[in-house]
Amino acid sequence: MSEIINNREQMTSQNTDRQSILKQIFTDLHNGRNVDEVKAHFDAFIGKITVDEISKLQHDFVEEGSIPADELKRIYAQHTAIFKGSIEAEMHQKGKPEDQPGHPVHTFKLENKEIDKLLTLKIQVHLDLFAIEDTAENVYLLIDDVSLLLDIDKHYSRKENLIFPYLETYGIFGPTTNMWRIDDYIRDSIKEAKQKLTNYQGDKQAVIDVVNYLIQEVREMIYKEENILFQMALKNLTEDEWVKIARESDEIGFCLTGPASVWKPERKGLDEESFTDGYIKMETGILSLKQLELFLNHLPVDITFIDQDDVVRYFSHGKERIFARTKAVIGRTVQNCHPPRSVHVVEELLADFKTGRKDVEDFYIKFKDKYIYIRYFAIRDEFGEYMGTLEFTQNIDPIQAINGEKRILF
Repeated sequence: MSEIINNREQMTSQNTDRQSILKQIFTDLHNGRNVDEVKAHFDAFIGKITVDEISKLQHDFVEEGSIPADELKRIYAQHTAIFKGSIEAEMHQKGKPEDQPGHPVHTFKLENKEIDKLLTLKIQVHLDLFAIEDTAENVYLLIDDVSLLLDIDKHYSRKENLIFPYLETYGIFGPTTNMWRIDDYIRDSIKEAKQKLTNYQGDKQAVIDVVNYLIQEVREMIYKEENILFQMALKNLTEDEWVKIARESDEIGFCLTGPASVWKPERKGLDEESFTDGYIKMETGILSLKQLELFLNHLPVDITFIDQDDVVRYFSHGKERIFARTKAVIGRTVQNCHPPRSVHVVEELLADFKTGRKDVEDFYIKFKDKYIYIRYFAIRDEFGEYMGTLEFTQNIDPIQAINGEKRILF
């Protein structure tokens, strides 16, 4: 028994030493030490690293202090350079679910192949032609390519709104903060590249720089997804959770390709949810659960409710939702449902509601072909205690187009 205890103590000590070495290596990196020197130190003392260690390492650095966005971008790029070729593969059984057509990871990887083909066979080729001669034809070729790459938003949105929430339930927050931030850099760069090309005024180098940045960052993200994120998710998520992700992916859409098939796990999947015959008694009436669900989904608005702890508890599910929602957001904090760069706006609004400074806040934006009116209401009980926030979203184009009168004639 003492030998077992000693072995355990030795293993704990080794793990602690390993974590300390990892921490010091990457502290040196963050403090400006040469990447090649850090990589040599990493190879000599660590050699291999698991996806769990990567996630914990990045999460710890973010938690320890405020790091500017530009610095985070530099750090994550350097981490990838260090990790490449050093990530320890997880052992899986034959017939892995993620190799089955239709499994969400199988679909993500199919998309990554198409994205890589777009980068290699079109964007890189046409950028080389453009670098030689910036003719109108070569500009138009790149505009078409970059427009296709805009489709990557669906790939990233499924990752952010379906995989990240489940990882968070297991206490894994690194990818949510780190990858989402880089996804946004990529989205912004695609838009910037298209803007520069669409309004091309002869600044060839500016176009070359932004498109080269895009190619590099998108390829790096493919590597991070397939060697870190997907492995981490496969290790933690249950089959039931993957089934839910597969079912809800259609609502967001797919990038450049789609699922190879409908994924059917070997065992019977989740039972279809059904309504009970229960009724809800309210102050002004009684409704069955079925009736309540139906009338909320038939309102000409989208409704989302978060509770007093900022957790998403409900959203209506009408036929024509304005912004995509998936069931994976239920039980997730609202802060983690927004891109990192907009979280401060959410925090300020909730703080105003909780302190009583405000009871309502309105926003209105142009979104695709719609004019969207977004209203937030603080929900308070009969004693004035804050109970949560209601988001109310409506397309007001039809309302603004109303003229004259239409009366009910008796």
